Formats: sequence, structure tokens, C-alpha cells
Amino acid sequence: MARTLRSTSAHTSRTVSSGRTARPPRELPELDRLIHERLRLGIVSALAINDSLSFNDLKRVLKTSDGNLSVHAQKLEAAGYLRCNKFFQGRIPRTEYRLTPAGRKALETYLEQMERFIAQTRERV
Repeated sequence: MARTLRSTSAHTSRTVSSGRTARPPRELPELDRLIHERLRLGIVSALAINDSLSFNDLKRVLKTSDGNLSVHAQKLEAAGYLRCNKFFQGRIPRTEYRLTPAGRKALETYLEQMERFIAQTRERV
């Protein structure tokens, strides 16, 4: 005799044969939503492998617009993940970004979470 296990979603169910116990669903790692967004992950990753990058360098590397980069960099700065330094080089204004220790730690944690997620997925493939 088979029985049906239902999840909290009305759309998902699975059948388990008698004599076999169903394992509870595995938990997925909780990802840092601030870093998980594609462009912000790109910013943090680029800064993790460079001491600092100018606004224009980041824009070129990430192939994005001024406005898009500015908005995402501000979010990371507000979270304390990166530091922004504005200055003049001669008469030319420059904006330079550096990853903070908190940003480096957040990226490290994010990567560990993704590695666990990948390992769990590979176990099932």
C-alpha cells in the first residue's frame, strides 16, 4: 500500500511505498540576498580579487550602466560591505571602491553557503 506525503504546498506530493520511510526535505542554505543579486555579486567578487577599483573599471568589467552600478554600489556601501572614496586626480573627479572586512566576510559566508548548496545538489544528480 502506498501513501502520499503532502508538503505545505497543495501542488506538491510524493508517494512512498510501504516499509520505506520518507526523509524530510533537505534544507537549502540561507543565502545573503544582498550579495546574491547578480550585479552586486559581481561588484563584491571583483573587489575581492583587487585591492580597489574605480567606478569606470567596475562599470567596464561588469558591462553595466552608470546608474545601475551606482544604485547597487550604494546598497553595498549602506550595508557596510564596501567603502567608497571620492577624490580629484588633478581636475578629474574619481570614485574608487574597496571591499571592507565585513564585505569580505559576507562574500566568504555566501561562497560557503553556495558550496554546500552545490554539494547537496550533486549528491542527488
